[in-house]
Amino acid sequence: MSTGHTFLAVYLGSMSGEKMKAWHARPEAERKAMEREGMAAWHRWVEKHKDVIVEMGGPLGKTRRIDANGITEVSNALTGFTVVRAASQEEAARLFENHPHFAIFPGEAIEIMPVLPVPQI
Repeated sequence: MSTGHTFLAVYLGSMSGEKMKAWHARPEAERKAMEREGMAAWHRWVEKHKDVIVEMGGPLGKTRRIDANGITEVSNALTGFTVVRAASQEEAARLFENHPHFAIFPGEAIEIMPVLPVPQI
């Protein structure tokens, strides 16, 4: 496998989406059991892919947007990130098939994008 291709995986979810509504509708004991199952599955995923994980990343908190008008609090679907190394974007994407983020937890999806080199001037 090439060691030169780095990919950013962003975890997406919605606090008001159907998956989250269904998650919160479960009895607390069931949710807690699923959280334990999900975290164990997530740790197994990390262990299985530790050789290609460049940056474990983690959950993301509240978002501040900075633009020409100043700083504002905004909402988006980004819930976390991980950086991996793979020979291709397809190979990187396959690492996340059936990931606990959406297979157990109420996450919506994971998007994979290449981290491109900074252009030289």
